[in-house]
Amino acid sequence: MVLCVDEKPSIQALSREQGWLRLPDGRAISGYSHEYVRNGTITLFAALEIATGQVKGKFYKRKRRREFLDFMNEVVASYQAEQPIHVVLDNLRTHKPKHDKWLQRHKNVHFYYTPTHASWLNMVEIWFSMLSRYALKGRSFQSVKELMTAIENYMEVYNESPHPFEWTKEKCMQNLLNQNYYNLYK
Repeated sequence: MVLCVDEKPSIQALSREQGWLRLPDGRAISGYSHEYVRNGTITLFAALEIATGQVKGKFYKRKRRREFLDFMNEVVASYQAEQPIHVVLDNLRTHKPKHDKWLQRHKNVHFYYTPTHASWLNMVEIWFSMLSRYALKGRSFQSVKELMTAIENYMEVYNESPHPFEWTKEKCMQNLLNQNYYNLYK
């Protein structure tokens, strides 16, 4: 089993002002103003199975080693006790302490760290991007609970038909060419 694990910290429950905007020429359009109210934040820890695309997640108020290990305990418990579990992580300090007693107790779990400044190699980041675009962007949340419900709903719908991400150099370059980013740097 190979998992990509990371956290998306400080997801804000923003209550956005909506309605009609009056333009200087007198016309009115529907949309969002730049005004919003912050209703709290939440951290989402997520694990993506790279073979299936299935995602497991859990919410926390903070992003510390304690929360990370609590999440990892739940993830590891959901698999067979002796099954080897390979976990891809970024180099965040909470992921790699100097003396890791947790890994010593979980002999079947092996951590692999992405290079510094290359957390984009961790495939769960792709899923976080999809979550932001499809479930959070432009939405208004009156509370952290409402935000968590929206994320849980997205996760549930996504997990009904998950798919592995095919991340290759060729596909990455093709995406760059398709989006005309490549032409900016010629």
